[in-house]
Amino acid sequence: MRLPYRRMIDPVALLQDLIRIPSCEPPGGELAVAQHLYGVMQAAGIDSILDEFLPGRANVLGRVRGRGTAPALVFSAHMDTLPVGTEPWSFDPFSGDLAMGAVRGRGAADMKSALAAFVAAAAEIAARPEPLAGDILLLFTAGESANCIGARRFVAQGMQAEIGAFLCGEPSGGGAGMDLVIVEKAILWLRATSVGRVGHVSGGTGVNAIFLMMEALAALRTVVLDTPAHPLLTPPTLSVGRIEGGVAVNLTPDRCSADIDVRFGPGIGAEAVLAQLLPVLPEGVTLAITDFKPAVEEPASSAFVATCAGAVRRVTGRDPAMQGVAYYSDGAILLDGHEAPFCILGPGVIGHSGSRDETVAAQDVRHAAMIYTGIAEEWLA
Repeated sequence: MRLPYRRMIDPVALLQDLIRIPSCEPPGGELAVAQHLYGVMQAAGIDSILDEFLPGRANVLGRVRGRGTAPALVFSAHMDTLPVGTEPWSFDPFSGDLAMGAVRGRGAADMKSALAAFVAAAAEIAARPEPLAGDILLLFTAGESANCIGARRFVAQGMQAEIGAFLCGEPSGGGAGMDLVIVEKAILWLRATSVGRVGHVSGGTGVNAIFLMMEALAALRTVVLDTPAHPLLTPPTLSVGRIEGGVAVNLTPDRCSADIDVRFGPGIGAEAVLAQLLPVLPEGVTLAITDFKPAVEEPASSAFVATCAGAVRRVTGRDPAMQGVAYYSDGAILLDGHEAPFCILGPGVIGHSGSRDETVAAQDVRHAAMIYTGIAEEWLA
C-alpha cells in the first residue's frame, strides 16, 4: 500500500490499491476497502465517516465543505464488485497491475475506478483555498449488488435530503470513450409460488408443484409487455434467476418458488406490469412483488447534463453520446421520491461488468478525475 497519500492523489495508483483488496459480492466484506478509502480521504483533508452497519459491511461518507449557498453535489459509487467466477483468468484478478495502458483486475471498471477518480477530484478541490458554493458529498456504499443495502442505509440516515445533484460513476463507456447515461431501466423483482399436493412418487397421488412452475414460467416467457418505448433503451426483459422446490427425490413436491427479474423503461409502474403477467398463470401459481427499483431518467436538455457534457468535452476533446442502460445504480434508491438532476458518467465500457479479465484504460481513470473536478467547479461555481 502507498499510504500516506499526498493531497494530490493519483487515481490510477489508488485504483490499483483498491483492486488488491477483494470485495466480491457475495459475500461482500467491503470493510477493508472502506477503511482504506477512509484513511486516504482523511489524509487528503476530506471530512469522512466510516459506518460499519453490519459485520464486514460498511459505507463511507465524505464531505468537502462549500460555502453553503448551493445544494450539495453527490459523487456516488459502490465498493463491492461482482465475483471472479469459475472460468480461469489470464492474470491474477486481484493483481491491480498496469499492462498496455490498462489497469487489470476485478473491479477495475465496475467500479473501483470511479471510487479512485472521485476521491482524487474531491482531494484536489479540498486543497484549494476558496470553497465552492455547495458541499461535495462522497456516498460510497456497500452491497449495491446485494439489493443496494448501503444506499438504503444512507436513505435511513436522512442523506436524501442533502442531494442537490447526483453524479454516479458506474461504467458509461460506449467504446470511443466515456459517454453520458441519462436513463436506467426500472427493476421489478417478483416471486412466483406454485402449490401442489404432496405424495409418494410410487403412489401417483400428488400434484407436482415443480411441473406447475415449469408451466407458469413457459407462459410468462410468451408475454410481450406493453410498456412505453424509449429511444435509448432496449425492449423489456424477463429473466428467471433462482428456483427452489422439493425436499426429496422420491416425494412429489407440494411447493416451488421462482425469483424473476423484469426490466423496463420509465412511464409505467410495478403494479401495471404485474397486471399484464398475472392472467397467463395457471391455477395454483401466484406472483408477488419482492422489490421494485423505479427507473431513473434525466432530460438530455437539462442543465446538469450540459455541465457533464461540457466537462467531458474539455478534457477529452469529444462530444459524449447520450446512453440508456439496463443496469440499476444506487441512484434508483437514493433518488426514489427525491427530485434532483442525475447523470451516470464513469470509466469502463457498458456491458463489460463482471466479465473475465476485467480492465479499464488508465487514461480514462485520470480523465474521469479531471472531468469530475470540472463538473463540480461549474455546477457549484
